[in-house]
Amino acid sequence: MKAAKIAEYLTDFYSRYDEERRLLLKHGTVEFLTTMRYMEKYIKPGDRVLEIGAGTGRYSHALAHRGYRVDAVELVDHNIEIFRSHITPDENVSITRGNALDLSMFPDGQYDITLLLGPLYHLYSIEDKRQAVREALRVAKTGGIIFAAYVISDGCLLDEGFHRQNIHVAEYVKNGLLDPETFAAKSEPKDIFELVRKEDIDDLMSVFPVTRLHYVASDGCALFMREAIDAMDEEMFQLFLSYHFATCEREDLSGVTSHALDIFQKQSGNFFPEALQKRQQE
Repeated sequence: MKAAKIAEYLTDFYSRYDEERRLLLKHGTVEFLTTMRYMEKYIKPGDRVLEIGAGTGRYSHALAHRGYRVDAVELVDHNIEIFRSHITPDENVSITRGNALDLSMFPDGQYDITLLLGPLYHLYSIEDKRQAVREALRVAKTGGIIFAAYVISDGCLLDEGFHRQNIHVAEYVKNGLLDPETFAAKSEPKDIFELVRKEDIDDLMSVFPVTRLHYVASDGCALFMREAIDAMDEEMFQLFLSYHFATCEREDLSGVTSHALDIFQKQSGNFFPEALQKRQQE
């Protein structure tokens, strides 16, 4: 499907969807707080940050308020308008309309921290996903840290399918969107979100010269438990966060999440290795 049609789907969705509200609800803050917690492990004074697919700027503004220089790229005009409306005089932040597949407006090796927290939700071929990762690596410095987020199929199936029954699981199986034996998901651009499992992410990343630092279930059971979490008082919520932070890298729980965060380090300037070139030529 042509990029213009995918952009049309995304523009329509994000013009109607209140992403800001989702991240501000108590259950929605779990993903945000987890991601920021891991950023704070690696970001240093003076670091430059690029956020690719910045949405309305929740992360870009949070980092800019902490004194970091942030450049952002976003595809959807509606999101860019909201992003710009939130810029304050104390922020060193910019926003450019662009596409994760082509960051040619940015030079090689410029950023210490590169955030890819949205685009991989909306890319449906392994070629496009690898192109987005390739571009994120290209603009990162050697030794730079890249944060890539994914929507995980099992957490979404448990929450939206079996728990809330907002999707018709039997119909999805019948139509080939869920494998009848493994329940692995198949997504199309009209579905808006690409649903994956960790093995898909491992395969995607297998051709790149990177070292994985963390693989994180960034919201764990938070969406599945959203009503219970939103009803918690502050003391219980902080206790839940402590539990979540203590368990979000456990391999036996990594699939029980709606979102995952893959954190890796660029090991060399060779961001387009021979293995990837060979696969793309096949």
